[in-house]
Amino acid sequence: MRQIERSGDFPGERVQNSIAKSAPVKAYTKDLWPALDPAAVLFHLFTDEHALADVADGVLTETEQRMLLWEKPPRTKGAARWTRADQALLDELADLLDRTPSLGHVVLDEAQDLSPMQLRAVGRRASTGSLTVLGDIAQGTTPWATPSWDTAMAHLGRPEHELVTLDRGFRVPGLVIDFAARLLPSMAPGLGAPVSVRENPGRLDVVAADGSRRSAAVVDAVRAAVQEPGSVGVIAPDAFLDALDAALARAEIRHGRLDAEHGDDEDRQVELVPASIAKGLEFDRVVVVEPAAIAAAEPDERTGLRRLYVVLTRAVSALTVVHSDPLPDALAR
Repeated sequence: MRQIERSGDFPGERVQNSIAKSAPVKAYTKDLWPALDPAAVLFHLFTDEHALADVADGVLTETEQRMLLWEKPPRTKGAARWTRADQALLDELADLLDRTPSLGHVVLDEAQDLSPMQLRAVGRRASTGSLTVLGDIAQGTTPWATPSWDTAMAHLGRPEHELVTLDRGFRVPGLVIDFAARLLPSMAPGLGAPVSVRENPGRLDVVAADGSRRSAAVVDAVRAAVQEPGSVGVIAPDAFLDALDAALARAEIRHGRLDAEHGDDEDRQVELVPASIAKGLEFDRVVVVEPAAIAAAEPDERTGLRRLYVVLTRAVSALTVVHSDPLPDALAR
């Protein structure tokens, strides 16, 4: 354009547009200001070991870098099948490239189960707003569940915060909640035990059965539970469901199943529930089968005991625990 001006001509809009669209100028501006989007950046890092090594030096070990690289990279970023974990990285990248707008107020429930990256994603959406965070650390059933509220609030970008402890419970009776609280020192050290505000302490029965009679003991417990009105939940390790389903059918006890393969919308007094999906459910009376196996099904001891705590606290009136294997040490104490 300067050369045109020196020649005495005036580069009008059409000439300017022609220059802007020319190959040399486009190549130069693309190199100077590359057009970036989150998927392109992450695709580049996951497929180019040298690019990843350049930015990961001093941050990730060589082993950790190799874990991130795709063994069989997709041909393009559009063909990539991003995982849920990748989504957190994409969200972080999107904020680095174009700041995430803040909401006025965010209410976050079940916060104990979120990973640090997920908490960061929520925090970005309240960067100039406020937060109300709710949860129960004792019910954190993911391997990445937060160990403390100070840790969670730091990931949310709120190291300064007001913590209000709600330790009064109205749903679970005293006998049941005290029994489940035996697990707290092993899975959530320092966390105070909840206290039931109900006058009726409820009922707790722990039944030790020989391995060959475990299913029969479960049937007996269910038969006793259905003598009163109200719902009955039979919560067991996921792997036990088929055997218990058959035992209840032989005993002619009408029941449903809440697992994905067999579940339906019909209401029944008795429901057979896999331990892995018991969170959020409640029943008037609950029969818990093999607590040790429920805990052992999780990837680590802390998560297993927290899963068991959730299962034990689904009862509104009465809890029966049936076991042939020894109870977990924390619960037996």
